[in-house]
Amino acid sequence: MNVLDVMRTGPVIPVIAIEDLAHAVSLAKALVAGGVRVLEVTLRTAVGLDSIRAIAREVPDAIVGVGTLTRPEEFAKALEAGARFGVSPGLTPSMIEAAHQTGLPLLPGVMTPSDVIAARLAGFQQLKLFPAQQAGGIGMLKALGGPFPDVMFCPTGGVSVDNAPDFLALPNVACVGGSWLVPKAAAVAGDWGKITALAKEASALKPR
Repeated sequence: MNVLDVMRTGPVIPVIAIEDLAHAVSLAKALVAGGVRVLEVTLRTAVGLDSIRAIAREVPDAIVGVGTLTRPEEFAKALEAGARFGVSPGLTPSMIEAAHQTGLPLLPGVMTPSDVIAARLAGFQQLKLFPAQQAGGIGMLKALGGPFPDVMFCPTGGVSVDNAPDFLALPNVACVGGSWLVPKAAAVAGDWGKITALAKEASALKPR
């Protein structure tokens, strides 16, 4: 799959920080049961890579990717663990090189028009606006649509179930990213039914 295929699989990509490796597979199965197949498991925790490995091995219906890529050496490790795509909060020359060398499909983060130009020159036309609300939110995405009509975005950061339909209504937004699908309390308690219900709600989101 390429990045655009990943983005168009569903309206929401959950941003998941797994604290307990024992929860990884159950959490992924709960999200998939709710219709959310694309999962961004971040490297913000010590068990991020191991969680990706477990999900890739045991939840075949999930399209598991790696989030919070910030160092070039993380690309090969994520690919080896079974990640099918990567997401980063920003983009540097060394990360561009790592993406090209490993072949890991990358959704890089941008915040300004200059960021978009640099990413597009490096061959990326699907981008993550991050942090979306602080970067200007819907107004910024509308403004970027003029000079960059060929770029599709996944806004992440400050996106919720309430404002997601407004983002999804924009022609240059393919999907949104959000952490609300995986509340920490529900994950800690093993309340997989709650997470499945949130996933069902998210997978049914439509533009307003």
